[in-house]
Amino acid sequence: MPFVDLITRRQSVRTYADRPVEPEKLDQLIEAVRLAPSASNSQPWKLILVTEPALKDRVAKATYSTLVSFNKFVPQAPVLAVLVMEKPKVITQIGATLKDRDFSLIDIGIAAAHFCLQATELGLGTCMLGWFDETAVRQLLRIPNHKRIGLLISLGYAAPDDPLRPKIRKSRATMSQFNGY
Repeated sequence: MPFVDLITRRQSVRTYADRPVEPEKLDQLIEAVRLAPSASNSQPWKLILVTEPALKDRVAKATYSTLVSFNKFVPQAPVLAVLVMEKPKVITQIGATLKDRDFSLIDIGIAAAHFCLQATELGLGTCMLGWFDETAVRQLLRIPNHKRIGLLISLGYAAPDDPLRPKIRKSRATMSQFNGY
């Protein structure tokens, strides 16, 4: 699939079909994250795929509450991906301190983009989730207390009635410039 078609088709899916994701597709998603670039090749992430239904449902419930209900669709997804932030290489830590820039967050974003674009190419839908109860997810998945969770991604086949939506984006003139701000 041409790249422009791939990025046009990728969208946040919030309605999933009741259909499991094949293990070979999960393997391809793991490989996409494994091959993602990172600062100084630190690869500061651990990818956890939550596929066991009861555990997945408990993790999904940690993405919303009575006060914050916009993630109530998450239990529909048959898989949840969790990107845990790992300690980067010392050289990356030094560079981050000198430049006052958190390269690990950038790297997690790149890994997540690889995951979502690979999923789209495989006919799967995703939605990146930044709102979740980190303590609850950490406990459910036995993630050490000193680790941070970068984000969660819901994964599955989009429901048949979830059409491709037009992209609403800033104009090129608004979001880009040549040779200066």
